[in-house]
Amino acid sequence: MLFCPGCGNVLLVNSDASDIGDFQFACQTCPYVHSIKRKISSRIILKRKEVDDVLGGEGSWDNVDSTEVPCPKCDNRRAYFMQIQIRSADEPMSTFYKCTKCAAQWREG
Repeated sequence: MLFCPGCGNVLLVNSDASDIGDFQFACQTCPYVHSIKRKISSRIILKRKEVDDVLGGEGSWDNVDSTEVPCPKCDNRRAYFMQIQIRSADEPMSTFYKCTKCAAQWREG
């Protein structure tokens, strides 16, 4: 991907003919044109990043309180919980639960 040295916008391939010498990168904003002299291709395989837990990663459930609430998966009566404001300030906080027995997670609110 190339960028215009004048205005910084992305240069797009502009072709009027099928000959390789007629291809050029052109800026859509200003009159800058960069001729393409030869065909180059490359492939880069990107490494997938680990998706962090929305609630704060691996350590998010460390040092949280527990309460009596039924687990919807295993009917255990105890779960860890934390409250997070995920919507606008005038909305109530969302309570996230994690079962102490089967580690199932759910939320209310």
